[in-house]
Amino acid sequence: MPQSGPERPAVIHEGLPTQLPDIDPDETSEWVSSLDEMIDSRGRSRARYVMLKLLERAREQNIGVPALRSTDFINTIPPEREPWFPGNEAIERRIRSYIRWNAAVMVSRANRPGLGVGGHIASYQSAASLYEVGFNHFFRGKNHPGGGDQIYFQGHAAPGIYARSFLEGGLSETQLDRFRQEHSHGAGNGLSSYPHPRLMSDYWEFPTVSMGLGAINSIYQARFNRYLHNRGIKDTSQQHVWTFLGDGEMGEPESLGAIGIAAREELDNLTFVVNCNLQQLDGPVRGNGKIIQELESTFRGAGWNVIKVVWGREWDDLLARDTDGVLVNQMNRTPDGEFQTLSVESGAYNRENFFGPDPRLRKMVEHLSDEEIERLPRGGHDYRKVYAAFDAAQKHTGQPTVILAHTIKGWLLESFAGRNATHQMKKLTKDDLKGFRDRLNIPISDAQIDGSDIAPFYHPGEDSEEMQYMRARREALGGSLPKRVVNPVSVKLPEDKMYDELKKGSGKQQIATTMAFVRLLRDLMKDPEIGHRIVPIAPDEYRTFGMDSMFPSAKIYNPAGQTYESVDRKLLLAYKESAQGQLLHEGISEAGAMASAIAAGSAYSTHGEPMIPVYLFYSMFGFQRTADSIWAMADQLARGFLIGATAGRTTLTGEGLQHADGHSPLIAQTNPAVVHYDPAYGFEISHIMKYGLERMYGSTETFPNGEDIIFYLTVYNEAINQPTEPEDVDVEGILKGAYVYRKATGGEASARIMASGVSVPWALKAQEILAADYGVEADVWSVTSWNELARDAIAAEKWNLNHPGEYSRMPYITVKLMDTSAVTVAVSDYMRAVPDQIARWVPGPWQSLGTDGFGFADTRAAARRTFQVDAESIVVSVLQTLSQRGSVRPETVREAFNRFRIDDPTAVADVPQVGGDA
Repeated sequence: MPQSGPERPAVIHEGLPTQLPDIDPDETSEWVSSLDEMIDSRGRSRARYVMLKLLERAREQNIGVPALRSTDFINTIPPEREPWFPGNEAIERRIRSYIRWNAAVMVSRANRPGLGVGGHIASYQSAASLYEVGFNHFFRGKNHPGGGDQIYFQGHAAPGIYARSFLEGGLSETQLDRFRQEHSHGAGNGLSSYPHPRLMSDYWEFPTVSMGLGAINSIYQARFNRYLHNRGIKDTSQQHVWTFLGDGEMGEPESLGAIGIAAREELDNLTFVVNCNLQQLDGPVRGNGKIIQELESTFRGAGWNVIKVVWGREWDDLLARDTDGVLVNQMNRTPDGEFQTLSVESGAYNRENFFGPDPRLRKMVEHLSDEEIERLPRGGHDYRKVYAAFDAAQKHTGQPTVILAHTIKGWLLESFAGRNATHQMKKLTKDDLKGFRDRLNIPISDAQIDGSDIAPFYHPGEDSEEMQYMRARREALGGSLPKRVVNPVSVKLPEDKMYDELKKGSGKQQIATTMAFVRLLRDLMKDPEIGHRIVPIAPDEYRTFGMDSMFPSAKIYNPAGQTYESVDRKLLLAYKESAQGQLLHEGISEAGAMASAIAAGSAYSTHGEPMIPVYLFYSMFGFQRTADSIWAMADQLARGFLIGATAGRTTLTGEGLQHADGHSPLIAQTNPAVVHYDPAYGFEISHIMKYGLERMYGSTETFPNGEDIIFYLTVYNEAINQPTEPEDVDVEGILKGAYVYRKATGGEASARIMASGVSVPWALKAQEILAADYGVEADVWSVTSWNELARDAIAAEKWNLNHPGEYSRMPYITVKLMDTSAVTVAVSDYMRAVPDQIARWVPGPWQSLGTDGFGFADTRAAARRTFQVDAESIVVSVLQTLSQRGSVRPETVREAFNRFRIDDPTAVADVPQVGGDA
């Protein structure tokens, strides 16, 4: 029987193996008794300290004890473990001061009366030390032998990065004075507001606004670096990805949504630096909580290495005096909102309210003056503490690292620092400038500040000690940054015969355009020149798209390979993973798949290796859900193919409303870089793919390294007999956006049916009914791109506006249609707004049919009858349009309407269907 004694409370030990058998109960009892005795004799604080040291030692010895999710609110790296700081502290402090000054002045000048273009002063001031330690000691430039680092700069810190480039000589004072004025002084003569590669293509490399996208995109960039390395395409072993983020920005779902993959794939080539100034745009990030502790718990739980840089070196002596843990306890219990108040109050206020409540704390700082207490710094402003964190992050192996740096927003700006309104404060008064100048020791006189409405920039001179130091540091690290380089290796594109198979049609076999596309993709992957450069990407749908045939040969990328026997290993198309795999299988994450597409599509610049992402997704989810990421892809000047499969509103009707895409072409049209095609047949796909490869990866006089565009193809899951390419097919029309697929067979047409994608077969059936039953001849046009036709027409109108008195240009579609007076009925599997884009440039009467409204679950026939886009609805629409111009009797229209019952979905209840699900 067990000995009686005080009953121990039931405790659930997080992560500790409480159910393992005790092989030596006596020894265990001795350890537990020793702990109890320590608590009784030395107190809980001492016992806690010893337990933490034991846990730390256990991890060092690789004992399988789970890591703590949250540690004390102090620096992760103690003073005795800090490395020697190799820089010249005095010179680096002066350089930081010059950059701080010029960054603040730049934004203030941009908001002078009569201009007022905005900007952000406070964000960079809080992060200056973080960036400068990186620039002077860690960030490897493009000329580094290892290839250079990739740095995602926080968007609101852009003024500070510009100010550094000004000192280095990369930007002029005139350019600084044109911050956020990109056209009013001539294109290319100003500076963009944020990191936008499309706007400053030789400078910025990664777009980081919208906030949150920088985080997820940098994770997949680091992963893609490993992908390139593991596949033997490029040695990326010396390249590091640094991502600068704000603590408020971490609230974006994309900021934290993919941190698990970084840990799972052991991306120790990635470091997040989170500038924890405790403020978002208009208030505290966590007023009642502690965002640094919250983020530490989140990242540790996800498997990251976490380094906290909370306090500057002046706190080290105080912490050394904290023998009973009272100071650490006060740090732990003080919420962020109170820390912000302490940051803007006097030393006397801090003495009374932070140190005062406990006599032990008050005694701890009795040797410090109020001013010294007020100046006690946060760790993110101490370059020695920051250097130690960066050094540890770069040397850490097996995990990605996040550095949580405690800072003050608007640091050193007396009227800005720590205020809730700091984000909206964009102007510096003359008193602000003088106080800021004094704190930074900038050699500018009162007269220089008082004598003008705009404050002067400061440069110490090209031959100054500071500039020589700055240039020497950057030269040693591989050159100035930021810098974007486009010098890709040349790519030989496939010969025309590569595209022949789809032009032959499918014979008696029925295949959907999705399958036709996959057949071509499979052939392209076998090409000896570009095959290895293709990066197939899918969120979780390779089998859905018929791509499981690629598993045995291309294999799915996994840096750990495949350490298990696949459940379907005996099948011909078994699931196979490999460290050298080509297929990126992203799980259920369209956001992650887009981030991979961005990394692959910009590899021609980031790595000099043109890679060809081919991202397949459900058109509804992929384009709608990740349109912001597609915009970032365009902003990063990435190229590649986005394939909206199972497209349309009526082809996947078994899945219901949320799978029904009736509008992705409209979203695509909003992005100037996206070229959308909606092909009906495999032979059209072959021409479009060839055209896309030539434009994006070929070389012309205008675009020697290819165009910075993205091809979006919508393809369908409805199997049909793919026709042979017509002998006289209008290839120009396919690529421009429209061509006659089948002319009227009985003479001159009085109508034209313009259809795209899956609706072309409906148009052909309608053409036959009209001719056989109503004596109406109609041409059928295959519209491969409503969007490109509309863009061409808009471009023609813009040219005419800017060339008055010259010969007017006509839109392509107008020229193609102007020789006939036929009525037009347009139809697609999308809402009417898609074809209606070109309506005003089409001669004669216009009528469109579309799938406006919500989708639903039913058969394709029922859905098409409900939306009134099927062949019978097209027939009635053509007759009605002809009736309105007097070419058909109204009675004929009523007869057709009653005959086909186009208002009644039950009329097609018995129409058979095959394969209408996912």
